[in-house]
Amino acid sequence: MNGAPAGVAREPGTNGTPGATRIRGAFEAARADGRIALIPYVVAGYPDGPTSEEIALAAIDAGADLLEIGLPYSDPLADGTTLQRASAVALRAGATLERSLDLVARVHEARPSVPLVPMAYVNQVIGGGDAAAPMRRLAGAGASGCILADLTPDEGAPVEAAARDAGMAVVYLVTPTTPPDRRAWIASRAGGFLYAVSLVGVTGARTTLPREVGAFVRDVRGASRVPVAVGFGVSRPAHVRRLARVADGVIVASALVDALGPGGRDIASMRQLAERLRAAT
Repeated sequence: MNGAPAGVAREPGTNGTPGATRIRGAFEAARADGRIALIPYVVAGYPDGPTSEEIALAAIDAGADLLEIGLPYSDPLADGTTLQRASAVALRAGATLERSLDLVARVHEARPSVPLVPMAYVNQVIGGGDAAAPMRRLAGAGASGCILADLTPDEGAPVEAAARDAGMAVVYLVTPTTPPDRRAWIASRAGGFLYAVSLVGVTGARTTLPREVGAFVRDVRGASRVPVAVGFGVSRPAHVRRLARVADGVIVASALVDALGPGGRDIASMRQLAERLRAAT
């Protein structure tokens, strides 16, 4: 079953790249340790450049298997209040794409064993130009893969080709409203892992996860040849323990940014939460 829209050709995807291999290796190492992978999210440049580097390293040292690094953007369509605020603060503090890539490079140099997966938007990274140069820049900074939240496989072939040439994975997203046949098609194009959005809506810490999330993730895993990591709303150790029964990994974003406090500088509290989340995996 392909699931591709009529007229859309089957593409090779990016799961054969060196970056995808590094990502899969992190999931396999977690599985060998009897747990699922923990993927914290940090915002590049929040609350400022040097502090965001400290935050990223602290998240890794608290037990991250992979690290997602959000590249600040003025129109973050998938982000809720917390990540929108953090992105806006970072931009006011001088965050740019170049400075964000510099941060990725410094984190990679300091912790080379942990795969880094920047998250951005198509216009932010590519604009109206060719994807080749941006993919080379991401790979050159040490990224193993990238998430472009508003990129769909229908329009993703040029980005995938550029990512393959750069040796990087392109991570796609599926949601509870994605039809099953389309989930399978998207999964066939995903590199490294598939991002399962747990709910209908934007990012943000939730007190509870949707009742249907377990069945949704099981269905997605059944259709996917790559590991499945669940994000959006995941914020508590209890959420991680619940998802550990059905997923290969969890992505935690807003809760960790919230733990940094109003000024974004309470790294100790953020690390404590990350350690509790890791223990729950």
